[in-house]
Amino acid sequence: MKPTALTAVIFDMDGVLTDSEPLINAAAIAMFKERGLVVQPEDFHPFIGTGELRYLGGVAEKYGFPLDLQEAKRRTYEIYLQLVPSQLRAFPGAVELVHRCRAAGLRTAVASSADRIKIEANLRQIGLPPSTWDAVVSAEDAVHKKPAPDLFLAAARRLQVPPAQCVVIEDALSGIQAARAAGMRCVAVASSYPAEQLQAADLVRQSIAEVTLADLQALASR
Repeated sequence: MKPTALTAVIFDMDGVLTDSEPLINAAAIAMFKERGLVVQPEDFHPFIGTGELRYLGGVAEKYGFPLDLQEAKRRTYEIYLQLVPSQLRAFPGAVELVHRCRAAGLRTAVASSADRIKIEANLRQIGLPPSTWDAVVSAEDAVHKKPAPDLFLAAARRLQVPPAQCVVIEDALSGIQAARAAGMRCVAVASSYPAEQLQAADLVRQSIAEVTLADLQALASR
């Protein structure tokens, strides 16, 4: 069988490019507190990577707490965006890997379950604005969020690349499932979950700083 060439790399954002999980967690906790419910940081853990509606809604369901999800999301983002300028940082090695991919002639995309307002704020903050990318795919671009493959398939279509020629970099269980369902190889980074929980990925690295172009090329050719 002829090896598949690597043509594109699709990056998840939260937990891969940016250390944003503590910020959205803090914003969500503050939003619930404004509404009279005290929740815990770990309550959100099962919903990482599934999009903000599920992230908030899953915790509301856990406590049997009625919540207007759209309004709750709006307020959570409002709080979050106040934190970004002073607190959001890229993971070490993330920006450099994106630039190495692009210098090697690979097409690059961000595919995130977050809304575009959050994606664009994060990317600008870490010095990889939307204009850096060949495609930026957000929650608004797919009916079904991760673990469904829709976001990654939408990215492949925009990149005009077959799914088999794409490698995904993810941090969340739902994202690994989405990549596999899309017919793409997946590298997982252990920034949000322990490495032993990420073994469904084709390759696991402790951090994105450890992911190399050779890793990505080797996966595509399997």
